[in-house]
Amino acid sequence: MTDKTDLPAIPDHLSINPRSKFYNEEILQHDIGVRFKGKERNDVEEYCISEGWIKTAAPKALDRFGQPMLIKSKGEVEVFFR
Repeated sequence: MTDKTDLPAIPDHLSINPRSKFYNEEILQHDIGVRFKGKERNDVEEYCISEGWIKTAAPKALDRFGQPMLIKSKGEVEVFFR
């Protein structure tokens, strides 16, 4: 397990999609958890703490590039290192 002093700062906005400008591979190498409205979520594609939203993939809908459509949900967002 990594030492807490070695962890980088948690960014305000992060995406797991490499095509996004908010993608950061260095941060994603660490095990990050997202708590949305008090419940831990494992299906978050993108989040923004300051604006209070997360994006999750729609079950079946695809965009014109074949990527899953994202559903934006607003609420309290907490991000932490596991």
